This record gives sequence, C-alpha cells and structure tokens, in this order.
Amino acid sequence: MADIELRHLRAMAVIAEEGTFGRAAARLGYTQSSVSQQIAALERAVGGAVFDRPGGPKPVRVTPLGEVVLAHGRGLLTRAAALADAVDRFRAGHGRIDIGTFQGVTRLILPAVVSRLLEEYPGCDIRLTEVAPEEPRLGDLDLLFHDGRIEGDVEHVKLLDEQYLLVAGAGAFPDGPVPVKLLDDVPMVAWPRTHHQKWLERALAQAGARPRIVFRTTGHEAILAMVRAGIGSAVLPQLALHGTDAWSDGRLGVHQLRPSPTRELYLYWPARRTQPPLAARAVDIAVETANELAGRI
Repeated sequence: MADIELRHLRAMAVIAEEGTFGRAAARLGYTQSSVSQQIAALERAVGGAVFDRPGGPKPVRVTPLGEVVLAHGRGLLTRAAALADAVDRFRAGHGRIDIGTFQGVTRLILPAVVSRLLEEYPGCDIRLTEVAPEEPRLGDLDLLFHDGRIEGDVEHVKLLDEQYLLVAGAGAFPDGPVPVKLLDDVPMVAWPRTHHQKWLERALAQAGARPRIVFRTTGHEAILAMVRAGIGSAVLPQLALHGTDAWSDGRLGVHQLRPSPTRELYLYWPARRTQPPLAARAVDIAVETANELAGRI
C-alpha cells in the first residue's frame, strides 16, 4: 500500500468519470499507455483489479475493490488539493499572522500595518494580542512590538527613538526646552501607574524631578483635557501628540525636556525560523511607517 501515488488515484478517478482509458488520457494530457501503466501500478499496490475492462467501445466498470479504492482515493485527492491551495495561499501571503502589541504602537504604527496587509492580501487572517509590557514574551507570536529590549532567541529591528515632551498651560514655562529639574514638585496629570508610567517617573526622578501627581487618568486626550483645564502639566510620549491639536492650541505649550526621557521601539520575531510572507511584509510596512513618523516628529 505504500506504493500508491496521488497520480495513480487521480488517473483512476478520471477514468471512472470518462468511462474509457483513451478519454481519460486526453483529459489528463498523458498517453493512453501511460494511463494504463499508472492503473497497473495501482492494482499491484492494492492487490487486485480496480476496473473490469470489457474491451471495444464499451466503458470500463469499477470493481468492488475499485469502489473502495475510489471512495477513499477521492478523499485523499480532495485533501491534497486543499493542501496545495493552502501552500499556494501561504506563499502568496494569504495566511495567518499573530502580532503582539501595546497601546502606543496599536494607535499609530499597527493600523498602518494592518490596513496595508489587508489591502495587499485580502484573504489574510490577522490576530492581535495585547502583551503585558512587564513580561514581554514572543511565545507563539510571529511578531512582537515592544518599547525596549527583550531576552530570548529573537531577532529584531529598531523602529524609532521616541522622546517624551512636556505639555503645560500656555505661559507656564518659558519658550524652548525645559530642564527636567524644573518639574520637581510641579502639579502633574499622568497615567495610572502602568509599566510605562512607572518607567517614566523613574526616568524623571533620575534626572532630578519628582512631580506631584494630582490626577491620574487613562487616555492621552483625557490628560490633555485636564492640562487645558489648568489642573497641571503632563509629560507624554511624542507620538501621543501626533494627530492632536496640542501644537496649535493656544491654551497649551509643548516643550522639549532636557534631558529628555526617550523610549526605544523595537519589532521582534523568532530567530532561526523562516518568516511567513505575511510576517516579512509586516516588518517592511512597520519600518516604512516608523520612518515616516520619525520624519514628522
């Protein structure tokens, strides 16, 4: 049974449909003798005749053993065709990709990656997962965005360096860069104590400032609204201000910090694993998008 080949089963199925070896050979693009040889090889493999051959113009008939072989053979041919289609789709990019991310990248870089992939490969399956920034692990993911280095057997590309900026009420600080030390004990609106916010507050403390947090809320727009209301200033990542009116709002002043807390954004994937076409394309798009953003900030 180990000698059965898909081409033998395909020849048998076509003969059963066409009724003669000659018509089957024409449909398959083989010579009639080649088709006869394939059926002979199949019959040797299964240990008996799969067709009764009456001779002359009469159609061949499938034997009882042939019915068993044909029933299972058609199932194998269907699965083989599905396999070939899946491989073709994979090579064309119509597969599945699992991407790990966090909020900052989800808002700006990831939408461009997702929209471009769906535009180029409409049949692709994109799965997104929020990864805990405290314990970033690639695991079974194809790609992982993270604002820092991670350990493990991974490869990476650095997407960009993102500075943090001071957003304050208009006139609260002189124009130009603001020394971080001036933020010591200054009223501040901030995120809850997430992994990223803890990192920022440590970075400010190392630079000599411990702002007085007067209100914590989620969402950069909510923080900006509180700054506009006069409750305090805020230190936000540069990309958080992208697409907002913070730069043109007369009630706000946006300042660089000296020294500026800066986070590095990376994209990771498993080392020594052949990348699926979707993952490789996603990396290219992410790099292009990050370069465009870096040119604007």
